[in-house]
Amino acid sequence: MTIEFSLAHLTLLENSPTEMIDIAHYAGYDYVSFRLTPVCKNEQVFPMLSNQLLRKNIKTRLADTGVKILDIELARLGPENEPEDYLSILEAGADFGAKHVICQAPDPEPSRVVDKISRLCQLAKPFGLTVDVEFLPWSNIANLGDTANIIAQVNCDNAGILVDILHFARSDSSLEQLQNLPKSWFNFVHLCDADKAIPTTAEGLIHTARYDRHFVGEGGINVAEIINAMPQVPYSLEIPNDKLREALGNQEYAKRALDAARRYLDKAVN
Repeated sequence: MTIEFSLAHLTLLENSPTEMIDIAHYAGYDYVSFRLTPVCKNEQVFPMLSNQLLRKNIKTRLADTGVKILDIELARLGPENEPEDYLSILEAGADFGAKHVICQAPDPEPSRVVDKISRLCQLAKPFGLTVDVEFLPWSNIANLGDTANIIAQVNCDNAGILVDILHFARSDSSLEQLQNLPKSWFNFVHLCDADKAIPTTAEGLIHTARYDRHFVGEGGINVAEIINAMPQVPYSLEIPNDKLREALGNQEYAKRALDAARRYLDKAVN
């Protein structure tokens, strides 16, 4: 089976959507993945929801290059958010031809989390989107087990789990559980590597996640054992590393990230 790759927006977050498409095409990616809402305070987000000219230009570049959209982000379901707040995100994703929407749920009330994710899944279904819940080791949904419990209770056929290799390696997550969960729960993976040493604070974990990841095979994570415990799915390369990107330039950075991932997976995938 051919392995497919996406260029995640966080890898080149300052680049516009059309620049992302052109860079992905140059480097040889199958997909790009777009961030439509800010994850952190003061984070730059391009107006893909409101700017119709930008939307038109994105679709033109997709058609011209053959690059597709794998996923969009982020539906953040905190206590103050409702699934309906993200209808415009879902509509934009469908308009671009995306397949998945990433969801995080920073809410300490488990029953409310299950209810809101269930409702988001029902809203996403007519758009042909899965809802893929991402766990973060510094959050209330901190590991694979937490996420699996939620997805089991949600019980929607378009609900899934997004495994980020970095977060899996730095959380209390089990390879055995990963192997035994339903394969249909996994639609794509965030692929990266990182230093073997794990930061001891939430601030340190977040800093690595946003600014200091490594190309696959160039860090200390046993990436192979994680991906071989899962079904083969598209790999979204989420590898922000400001220093190396600035040294190489955006196009060369994206290309080297993909080349490294291909070399590693050629040897690592069972």
